[in-house]
Amino acid sequence: MGTSRKFKVVAGVLGALTVAGIAAWIYQLMNGLGVTGMNNGTSWGLYITCFMFFVGLSAGGLIVASSASVFHVAEYKKVALPAVILSTVCICCAGMFVLIDLGGIGRVWRIVTGPNPTSPLFWDICVITLYLVINVVYLYFMKSKKPGAQGKVAIVSRFALPVAILVHSVTAWIFGLEMAREGWYSAIMAPLFVVSAMDSGLALLLLSLMGLNKSGAFKVEKKLISNLAGLLAACIAVDGFFVGCEALTMAYPGAAGAETLAIMATGVTAPFFWFEIIVGVLIPFCILVFARNRARMGLVAAASVCVVMGVFFKRVWLLLTSFVVPNVAGAPGIMSGSSSAAHAGGVDVWAITSSYVPTWVEITVAVGVVSLGVLAFMLLSKKLLSKAPQPVSAGETAEGGIAAKAV
Repeated sequence: MGTSRKFKVVAGVLGALTVAGIAAWIYQLMNGLGVTGMNNGTSWGLYITCFMFFVGLSAGGLIVASSASVFHVAEYKKVALPAVILSTVCICCAGMFVLIDLGGIGRVWRIVTGPNPTSPLFWDICVITLYLVINVVYLYFMKSKKPGAQGKVAIVSRFALPVAILVHSVTAWIFGLEMAREGWYSAIMAPLFVVSAMDSGLALLLLSLMGLNKSGAFKVEKKLISNLAGLLAACIAVDGFFVGCEALTMAYPGAAGAETLAIMATGVTAPFFWFEIIVGVLIPFCILVFARNRARMGLVAAASVCVVMGVFFKRVWLLLTSFVVPNVAGAPGIMSGSSSAAHAGGVDVWAITSSYVPTWVEITVAVGVVSLGVLAFMLLSKKLLSKAPQPVSAGETAEGGIAAKAV
């Protein structure tokens, strides 16, 4: 099967999944958020989990791209364009998950007509909008052929780097400033989010570069991928350190977070926590810490997949652990608020612990958004990278290339 035919087949499948997601979203709009697994005890679910995840993926990609200009890392400049494309697509996916979680189109207008400047949620909306604008401006100048365009890229990158860090910091403050949930409020929540954005975003960028390289859309040297894999290993180590710091402060005798840690380590969210520690931190770090492994693209790809999956699982346990025990103590508990409780009576409408399982509607909508994101990345890469200058291989200079052609 030719490359063009494969592209059309994959695009067709992704398009079909996107249409299914849109249909499920329309069904949700018609019937309300009661068709999801969310309830009074667990008011955030798969949509907000994906929102956190995609914000991190986006921030990681832009940090790599902007660092190329800010710190004059010539090697990273070669992959700046696909990194910004990936960052733009991911932040759009993150924004879509927020809008979907609102439950109705009309509520979007309330963000404009009734903003609350003291709310971290409002800060997040503002910084995400600014972040998207910077991504679009970044792409425009990177593709512009006008004189001085590259100088403007350097200027934009100096704004892009702090905003990329800020966008995930503000997302972390939504949780870190939530005093009602003991598993969320933490002084290192923002650094914890930023470093996980770095490793997940960098891992996704590596997978994207290898995919583009295999398809022939964008050539990348193996040496550059190995160098990026080394940076990924360092980010994984820092991420693991921060998680360890957080767990230690919760486990220390007399600490307020002992109950949350017990749920996280041995309770219902324990599989997600230990998956992240083992598959998302230990395994990829042990692979990438050795230079010989970083030179093997198969191992780099496997480690990158582990990191992306591990960070997604981190988002799951970080979000849901603090929802297990309602912050209103005493019998009979709280009104469940679930779709099943709406048709129940007596004690069946009450809950003393919260539970959450995403419904087919949430899963279909999430798959649709992810499929749309992958399709958008494929189309943008095909359009913007096809005319982009290809990275010069190691040891090859412009004069050397001209001389080779002359011969």
